[in-house]
Amino acid sequence: MKLWQKETSTNNLVETFTVGQDREMDLFLAAFDVLGSLAHTKMLNSIGLLPDEDLALVQQELKNIYQTIQDGNFIIEEGVEDVHSQVEMLLTKRIGEAGKKIHSGRSRNDQVLVDLKLFFRSQIQEIVNSVEELFQLLLELAETHKNKLMPGYTHLQIAMPSSFGLWFGAYAESLIDDLELLLASYKICNKNPLGSAAGYGSSFPLNRTMTTQLLGFDNLNYNVVYAQMGRGKTERILSQAMSSIAATLNKMAMDACLFMNQNFGFISFPDELTTGSSIMPHKKNPDVWELIRGRTNQIQALPNQIIILTTNLPSGYHRDMQLQKETLFPAFQSLMACLDMSKLMLKNIKIKDNILDDPKYQYLFSVEEVNKLVLAGTPFREAYKKIGLAIEAGNFGGKYEINHTHEGSIGNLNLSEVKAMMRKVVGEFNFEKVEKAIAELLG
Repeated sequence: MKLWQKETSTNNLVETFTVGQDREMDLFLAAFDVLGSLAHTKMLNSIGLLPDEDLALVQQELKNIYQTIQDGNFIIEEGVEDVHSQVEMLLTKRIGEAGKKIHSGRSRNDQVLVDLKLFFRSQIQEIVNSVEELFQLLLELAETHKNKLMPGYTHLQIAMPSSFGLWFGAYAESLIDDLELLLASYKICNKNPLGSAAGYGSSFPLNRTMTTQLLGFDNLNYNVVYAQMGRGKTERILSQAMSSIAATLNKMAMDACLFMNQNFGFISFPDELTTGSSIMPHKKNPDVWELIRGRTNQIQALPNQIIILTTNLPSGYHRDMQLQKETLFPAFQSLMACLDMSKLMLKNIKIKDNILDDPKYQYLFSVEEVNKLVLAGTPFREAYKKIGLAIEAGNFGGKYEINHTHEGSIGNLNLSEVKAMMRKVVGEFNFEKVEKAIAELLG
């Protein structure tokens, strides 16, 4: 069954090629398609296009279908083109003529647009919740291990003293900036395209403000042509925000792989979280971190895939857009898996004590000694030269202390300020507004 089909049939090869993986991908959208229809039919009733008795039938059956989806029992039947067709077919089969009226004033173009935006909104909320959990864990680890020193590197060369408080705290603060980008994409996702129809509006007196409020959107995509142009752009911006989170996880995974290496030996994990070798009995491989690194590299490639897919398209709808689902939808699951596994690994991380007691790290303290001379009145260039000559002569060594006190340094991590920054960003998503609107729509 196809919503657009009249009397002629479609070549089987053409149908297989054009439908592609749409049925599988549309299962992600099923619940959101029902939510869009709940709002749309209420609006149709308000402008006289759906009688009260039909509205009651449609609303109740849509809620039944929604529950079927939530229970995991919804399918898109063989021969049914997409989720929109399946929902409308079920309605018509169960309640008769009233089910045929729900498509008035909309097209599959704006129907899939609103489904996507509702789905993206939901996925963003899941990502934010998971990122916030990872952030809290990183802050706890930063506080717990703030006094444990470790080498800092530049150019992968031993550079200056760092600490595990700094290391964990750095990734926590990085996640705040990642969520700033995700917040920007959320604001774009949280605009209502419903009512733009095929991209040129409708001669029906639609009340688009009403559906905006019913679905908990912050605003409208007012211009109906731009509502359609926004497809591809929305996905690209969202994928860029996802790639930013992925980049943070990627760098942390690479650090973890290095620091587990026997030549570093800074951190370790229980045997059950590592893997062994088929011939080398001593091996404890960081497979989890390596796969996080690999998956997050794939996610960082996602914006480019979407850009290439949507570049040079004129305004209006094009079937190319369908292919975005096949790259973007699995990326949500992959990013969530990487976040979950990062949390699992960090909850079980073990930090080696007294790392800097190893003589090979003594030059880490050269800058500290230069600074001491400067504080005592020696010009910086003279102090730098003096310590440099001592190192060259092999006369630099001993026990040194760290006394960093400025904001964000080893001795002053500003974790409470960082936590406040995250709280502010998360609050700006205002998920409560959406949850309230959807609860009322389903109520």
